[in-house]
Amino acid sequence: MATSENKARALRGELYYAFTPELIAERRRCSRACERYNNAGEVSRRARVELWRDVVGDSTPLAPLATTEEEDEALFAEDPWVCPPINMDYGTNLILGDNVFINFGASIIDTCNISIGARTLLACNVSLFSGTHPLDPEVRNGTKGPEMGKEIVIEADCWLGGNVTVWPGITIGRGSTDGAGSVVTKDVARYTVVAGNPARKIRDVPRGTKEEVTSGALAVLEKDGAGKAY
Repeated sequence: MATSENKARALRGELYYAFTPELIAERRRCSRACERYNNAGEVSRRARVELWRDVVGDSTPLAPLATTEEEDEALFAEDPWVCPPINMDYGTNLILGDNVFINFGASIIDTCNISIGARTLLACNVSLFSGTHPLDPEVRNGTKGPEMGKEIVIEADCWLGGNVTVWPGITIGRGSTDGAGSVVTKDVARYTVVAGNPARKIRDVPRGTKEEVTSGALAVLEKDGAGKAY
């Protein structure tokens, strides 16, 4: 189906109208998919992945069922891990890399594309707001006026602490850490630690520490055989 000009304007970050039949229907689809995902209860990893793909509109077929439950779970080790509940506007404008983890309570306003790079971790109650409104109240005009947005890019290997809020148009650079409660109003440089409201650089991210080896944690994981699923 061809993309309407109104929807195309939304994805480009231009003024558009959110309360048209087309976009209302798309948000309703996502809301219902999120409700199924959030209320699924105790289900297999395979079922959880299938429900998630429905939320984001990913029609990629699942891998054939493996012989054992452990082997079957291993097939989806690189798929995103998303803890319910999660709430989004469209779902189809969210792009997740391999092995992304999103803890419970996330709110994602994906008016424009929001991309999250591989191995990035989001703690509880993170909010990503790619949508915004005109400041002029006469233009804003409740649900009858136009809205707009800006793309959010979170690069690979980032960590966003609990209750972090990210504003529209932000790029969070690779390997950075955003401290709990931060409000990210400006781009974050790669491999830096930021915190506060608004978020400011605290220090550089340490690298090459090999702490997982020197602490003995990796040896325990390998001894228990749990590493096969990761």
